[in-house]
Amino acid sequence: MEDTELRRACAAAIASTGAKEEVVFSIRVAKGRGIFEKLGRLAKPRVLALTSKNSTRGDQDRAFLRVLKYSTGGVLEPAKLYKLKHLSKVEVLSNDTTGCTFVLGFDNLRNHSVAPPQWTMRNIDDRNRFLLSVLNICKELFAKLPKVVGIDIVEMALWAKENTPTVTDEVSSDNGPTTEVPVKREIKVTVEKDLVSQAEEEDMESLLGTYVLGVGEADAFSERMKKELHALEAANVHSLLESEFLIEEVLQGLEAARACVDDMDEWLRIFNTKLRHMREDIASIESRNNKLEMQSVSNKALIEELDKLLERLRIPSEYAASLTGGSFEESRMLKNVEACEWLAGAIHNLEVPNLDPSYTNMRAVREKRAELEKLKTTFVNRASEFLRNYFSSLVDFMISDKSYFSQRGQLKRPDHADLRYKCRTYARLLQHLKSLDRSSLGPLRKAYCQSLNLLLRREAREFANELRASTKASRNPTIWLEGSTGPSQTPNSADTSTVSEAYAKMLTIFIPLLVDESSFFAHFMCFEVPALVPAGGPALNKKGAKDDDDDDLGIMDPDGNDMKPDSGTSELGTLNEALQELLDGIQEDFYAVVDWAYKIDPLRCISMHGITERYLSGQKADAAGFVRKLLHDLESKISVQFGRFVDEACHQIERNERNVRQIGVLSYIPRFATLAARMEQYIQGQSRELVDKAYTKLVSTMFTTLEKIAQSGDPKGADIILLENYAAFQNSLYDLANVVPTLAKFYHQASEAYEQACTRHIGGIITGQFSRLFEFHRRIEELSFTITPEEIPFQLGLSKSELRKVVKTSLSGIDKSINAMYRRLQRNLNSEELLPSLWDKCKKEFLEKYDSFVQTVMRIYGNENIPSVDEMRELLSSL
Repeated sequence: MEDTELRRACAAAIASTGAKEEVVFSIRVAKGRGIFEKLGRLAKPRVLALTSKNSTRGDQDRAFLRVLKYSTGGVLEPAKLYKLKHLSKVEVLSNDTTGCTFVLGFDNLRNHSVAPPQWTMRNIDDRNRFLLSVLNICKELFAKLPKVVGIDIVEMALWAKENTPTVTDEVSSDNGPTTEVPVKREIKVTVEKDLVSQAEEEDMESLLGTYVLGVGEADAFSERMKKELHALEAANVHSLLESEFLIEEVLQGLEAARACVDDMDEWLRIFNTKLRHMREDIASIESRNNKLEMQSVSNKALIEELDKLLERLRIPSEYAASLTGGSFEESRMLKNVEACEWLAGAIHNLEVPNLDPSYTNMRAVREKRAELEKLKTTFVNRASEFLRNYFSSLVDFMISDKSYFSQRGQLKRPDHADLRYKCRTYARLLQHLKSLDRSSLGPLRKAYCQSLNLLLRREAREFANELRASTKASRNPTIWLEGSTGPSQTPNSADTSTVSEAYAKMLTIFIPLLVDESSFFAHFMCFEVPALVPAGGPALNKKGAKDDDDDDLGIMDPDGNDMKPDSGTSELGTLNEALQELLDGIQEDFYAVVDWAYKIDPLRCISMHGITERYLSGQKADAAGFVRKLLHDLESKISVQFGRFVDEACHQIERNERNVRQIGVLSYIPRFATLAARMEQYIQGQSRELVDKAYTKLVSTMFTTLEKIAQSGDPKGADIILLENYAAFQNSLYDLANVVPTLAKFYHQASEAYEQACTRHIGGIITGQFSRLFEFHRRIEELSFTITPEEIPFQLGLSKSELRKVVKTSLSGIDKSINAMYRRLQRNLNSEELLPSLWDKCKKEFLEKYDSFVQTVMRIYGNENIPSVDEMRELLSSL
C-alpha cells in the first residue's frame, strides 16, 4: 500500500529544490546487490518516486524517476534524477530467487562502464505495483514501452486484475480536521492491447499449444492456477512462521555486530586522529631536516664558488711585476706576452656571461675589475711608448748607414729583411695590445708609418738618381712631322730601349717592395683584411720566385690559432689611409723617371704605359690600395706625357698650312709612316688603345690639314694635291694597314678620297677636251625628262643637222684630241708613278661617257653615222 506520509515527504523534498513536479507514486526500496541486504540494516535505504510535470509550452508532458535518501536527521533529500523517456529496459535479475531485485536501463547514461541502477523491493507486490506504474506512465505519456526481461507479462496482467490497491485520500470536513478515507483505484491493464503485442500473443498461443494441460477453457485453467498459487503461498507463510525464532536470533546477532562495528568505528576514528597528528609532526621534522641539509649543501657550494672567485680575483705577483715595470727587451718578451694573455683572460673572466651576473655588482669584483683596468692602462701606455721609440730608432739607424742605399756606380736593391725580423719580435705584443685596448694601435700605426716613410723615400730617391745616371741613351728629337727638314729627311732613330728597361727595373724593384711593405704593415699592425699579395701577381721577382723578405709574420691569436681575418670585418678603408701616410711622397721619384724617359724619347711612353698596365692588371682591386693608386697615377702621367707629344705632332702638321705654295706630296705623309712603324715597335701589353687614340688624332689632323691646303691653293691643282697625297698615304701605310685595324680604317678612308679626287680631275680633263659633244648629250638628257624622245630632234639646236655638226667638229682629228688629253694629264702630275693608273682611269671614264652618248643618239635620232664604241676603244688602245 502506498504511504500517504511518504508521498507528502517526497513532495516536500522535491519542492525544496524548486522543481514544480507532482508525485504520482512513491515507495521505499533498498539499494544493493542481493536478497540479504534488504533484510538487514546494512542495506542502503532509498525512496523511489515517480513524478510528472505538465508542459506550459504545449508540447508533451514530462515524467521523472527520482531517487531520495535519508539525511542524518532522517529527512528525505533528493539524490538522483532519471528521465523516464530514456528508459529502455526493465530487467528482473534471475540470480535473485525472490524476484524482488530488478535493474532499470537508461539509454542516456554517459559512462557506459558504470552499472545501471539496481533496486530491491520488500516483496513481489511492491515490485509489481512499481513496475506497472512505470509501464503505464511510459504508455500514456510516450506511447512506447521499454523492453521487459526476466518477468512473465501474463502473470503481471493477472496480478493487476486481482489487486486493486487502496489509496488513502485526504478529505477535509467543514467542522473538523482533515480525515483520511480509503478509496479503491483500479489499475487498468489491457493485456491484449497494452502489455502484449500481437506477435507476442501468437507466440504465447503456440507455446501453450505444445503442452497438454488437461483443460479446455482458460477460466478453468486460471482458477486452477490460482488455487495452486494460494497453496504455495500458504506453505511459504507456514515455513516462515516456523523459522521465526531463527530470524530473531539472526537479527539479534546482527544488532550486536552493529554495536561492535560502531565501537570499532569510534576507536578507529580516535586512532586516525592521533595518527594524523603524528604524521604532521613527522612531516614537520622531515621538513626541518631537509632545510638543514639543503643549507649545509648550499654553504658548501657557496664556499667552493667563493674559492673559485677568489682565485679569479688573485693577481700573480710575477705578472703584476711584468705589467707595471718589466723590461721590453727581446729576452723578456715571452714573459710579457704571458702576462698579457693572463691579463686579457682575467678581464674576460670578469665579464658576463663568463661571470655569473649576480657577482657583477659585488664590491670585491668591482674593485678587482678597476684594478685590472688600471694595470691594463699602465701596460698599454708603457708598451706604446716603447714601440714608438723603437720604430724611430730602428729607422734612424738604417738611414745613418749609407751602405743600405744605392751609390754612384752601384744600384742597390732595398733589403728590409733585418728590419722585419726585428719587428716580428713584437708582433705578438701588438696583437695583445689590440685585444687589450684597440684604440692604442692608432698612434702606433702613425709612428710606424712616419718612420718607415722616411726610409722608403730615401731608398727610392737614391735608386732613381743612380738609375738615371747609369743609363746611357742618345736623345731622340721630338720633332717628327715638321715640314722644315725636307720630304726625304727623317728624324734620327737612335736606340732608346735602355730607357724602358730602366723604368721597368724601377717598377720591378719597388712595386713588389711596396706591396710587401703594405702586406707586412697590414698584418704587423693587426688589420683585419685579406691577404694583400695576389698569387702569381707582380709581387714576384724577375726570377719568378717570391721575395725572401715577404714571409708570414707568424702572428697567432691569444688562443694559439693562426690569424685568419674575417672579410666581413675588414678595415680596408682605415688600412688604405694608413698606407697613404706610409708611402706618400715616393711617387715623386717615379714621376721623375717618367719625365726623364720622355725627354730622351717621347715614344718610349708607349712601352712604359704597357709595362705599367701589366703591373696594374696583376693587382687586386682590394689589395695594397696605395700601390694600385700609384700605378694608376703613373699610367695617367705617361698618358699625359704621350698626349703632349701627340699634340705637338699635330701642331707640326698644322704648320704646313702656312706655306704659300704646296706642290707634290706633303712632307708629313711619309714621316707619319715612319713614326707609325716606330710606335708599333714600342707597343707592349695593353698600350694598343693608347697608340690607336694617337693614330686617330694624328691622321684626322693630317687629312684635315690636307683638305685645307688643297682648298687654299689653285682650284685647278686642288684635286692633284689630294690624289697625290692620298696615294702616298696608301703606299706608305700599306703593310701596317694589313695588321693594324685603326690604320686600316684610315687606309680605306684615304682610298675613297683618292677615288673621288681622281674622278673629279679626270672628268674635268675629258669635259674640257670634248666640251661640245658632251654638252649636246647633256641637253638631250635634260629634255628627256620633259618631252617625248620623238619631239627632241625638232627642238632648237638639237636637230639631226646640229648633231652631225657636233660629231664632225668633236671627233674629227680624234687622235690629236686624245693625245692632248694625255699631255694635259701628264703636265699637271708631280708623281710620275701615278700617270699609268690615272691614264687608264681616264680612258675608261671617256669610253663610259661616249657609250652613253652613242646609246642616247641611237634612241633619239635612229641610225646616224657616228663612230661606234668598239672603234673608239680600238683607237684608244692603239695610242
